[in-house]
Amino acid sequence: MIHFNYQTPLRIRHIRQLKAFLQELIISEKHTAGPLNFVFCTDAYLLKINQQYLNHHDYTDIITFSFSEEKQVVSGELYISVDRVKENAKRFNVPLSNELHRVLFHGVLHLCGYNDKTKVQATQMREREDHYLKLFSKRFT
Repeated sequence: MIHFNYQTPLRIRHIRQLKAFLQELIISEKHTAGPLNFVFCTDAYLLKINQQYLNHHDYTDIITFSFSEEKQVVSGELYISVDRVKENAKRFNVPLSNELHRVLFHGVLHLCGYNDKTKVQATQMREREDHYLKLFSKRFT
């Protein structure tokens, strides 16, 4: 089950289809979908989480916490800074919905085992994000 929770307002189009697509992404990555909670929040809210739980003092667009005890089950809580997503959409000159979807897919891919710490990992992560962005946009835009 996928839940969207709002600490700050955000209008998301195609919510039902987006949630179904996130489930499809998990299955296509050969995992099983467990409970996922997405929390859309402000920079300040996410910075506090970043400092408290990760001892990082930077703004970020997403923080992902896995709750799964089984490697193949994708379950967790994903905190997304709406402020960062909006700023990055402007910075990269892409529609807000595109950047939001990229961040959503990015977080789920982390829960599927992808990392982005090295250049090679970041490239692979970007390729998977792009793949799912194209699939989603073909269906729903």
